[in-house]
Amino acid sequence: MEAQRSETTTPGRKSQSVVTGSARKVKDNAADWHNLILKWDRLNDEGSTIANNIVNLGLNKDSHEKMQVMMESRDTSSTSVPENAIRNSSELEEMCDNLLSVVDKMTHIVSKMQKLVSSEKGIIDLETFQYGTGGRQSPLFQTWPTSQFADVSSKLYEAYNQELTLKRDILQELAHTTNPDLSMVYLSCWLYQPYVDDSAKLLLESLLLETGHRPV
Repeated sequence: MEAQRSETTTPGRKSQSVVTGSARKVKDNAADWHNLILKWDRLNDEGSTIANNIVNLGLNKDSHEKMQVMMESRDTSSTSVPENAIRNSSELEEMCDNLLSVVDKMTHIVSKMQKLVSSEKGIIDLETFQYGTGGRQSPLFQTWPTSQFADVSSKLYEAYNQELTLKRDILQELAHTTNPDLSMVYLSCWLYQPYVDDSAKLLLESLLLETGHRPV
């Protein structure tokens, strides 16, 4: 329980009153990265639940339609649409709308991540103007040169942007897939996020450690 609380604690900004200028901005950006990724993770869990329900309902709907075809082949006079088929279609449409809403929120998060990358590059431009092409000689915090913050931000943004593209593809295909094995692949890809691997998590933790959000 204690370990879980420590993982989900948002880095605070109380200590940031002691830093100013570029250091303050970089530290704020690190906290923003942490907060955005926490929001992404919550949305990923929410979307995984919705996607699983879509697959279950879609496969049940497909099984029902096959049964209906068999019944109609025996009774050609049956032309009515079963009430439960209409209800399933309505539920499936609602779930797809819910998953779309999750992806839209993820898109907004990635847009904010892109702004953080631009912010870090702006800090480099400012320091180049202040100190010349060699940039700042002393690190803002512990050991990283200023350029490394921009590099880490760019790598994190690229990982989540690729993951967002995958999420959009899954959204487009999930409700139309009747192959159970392919559906399981989509669900697994959504849940385990192949583009957000351990290296991305390590980058975030390194960023938080360098900027003082994590104890050394």
